[in-house]
Amino acid sequence: MANIFRVYTGNDGQSHLEEMHLPLEPFVDTEGAYGEGTPLEAATGITFRVAAPGYFLDWHNAPRRQYTITLSGEAEIGVGDGTVRRVGVGDVLLAEDLTGQGHTTRVVGTEQRLSAVIPLDS
Repeated sequence: MANIFRVYTGNDGQSHLEEMHLPLEPFVDTEGAYGEGTPLEAATGITFRVAAPGYFLDWHNAPRRQYTITLSGEAEIGVGDGTVRRVGVGDVLLAEDLTGQGHTTRVVGTEQRLSAVIPLDS
């Protein structure tokens, strides 16, 4: 299964990274699809972004609560305590660090990174 990380602002004003586990529950949908899934979350839209190898976005906060799903390529997310996590194909980042120092984003490797960004409605 893909990795799911959350970047959030701690009580110390710094961004932190933690691995999340999906709250999976059994479901049966109206068309008959079934299995395990997460509860539905309200979103405001979706956008796709492409970043070239070597792209670097210095310290920044998430502009809103949002999921970013890496579709191709790889990036490293860094936080103030020196923790760096690599996100690759299928990995999900829930960005919630709306205040504080923020985090960095760096595209690594030789491939561009394609990601889907899904702003949440809260």
